Amino acid sequence: MRFPILMAFIGLSLAACSSGPRDRLAGDTPPPVAQEVDLDRYLGLWFEIARADHGFEQDCHGVTAFYEYREDGDLRVINRCWKNSLDGEMDVAEGHARLANPVTNAKLEVSFFGPFYGDYWILDVAEDYSWAVVSEPAGRYIWILSREPQPGDAFIAERLQFLNGLGYDTEGLIYPDQWANVDAMPREGLPE
Repeated sequence: MRFPILMAFIGLSLAACSSGPRDRLAGDTPPPVAQEVDLDRYLGLWFEIARADHGFEQDCHGVTAFYEYREDGDLRVINRCWKNSLDGEMDVAEGHARLANPVTNAKLEVSFFGPFYGDYWILDVAEDYSWAVVSEPAGRYIWILSREPQPGDAFIAERLQFLNGLGYDTEGLIYPDQWANVDAMPREGLPE
């Protein structure tokens, strides 16, 4: 009797996983990725400037992502957000990232939920690694990241133009509240 209940639960879980954010990329061709990513320079703290709407970051502000090497050579990912406002409760999620394409280092797979990995493609990165644009093959997820929490309107407009040029629909992206500057950001939840 337990087996049918278990199978129903698994079926519902898989159905829930299959429905996700809408595809924001025109056509069926996956986006091109950065020609080369220097992971040593990609490590460290990033501020989320814009994102596509999806459930796992609902009502998140002050969002940051921190990358560092693990002992096995893969990456440790620490995502932090403050719920509903910069004064809200902090939520921390720790994940594991591994290279999916060691030739360019631009394609990673990231897991925050056990054995399940999602694509994390670095589409573009600044020459000085001051910003990055990240998505995945179907265009359901988009992140515009910066080393500074307030990079300015011109910065955002340039990144949106880049995404639009690749066929992304950037209408309705979320621009979370961010800290006034790096020093204003709480260090809680980050490695020392």
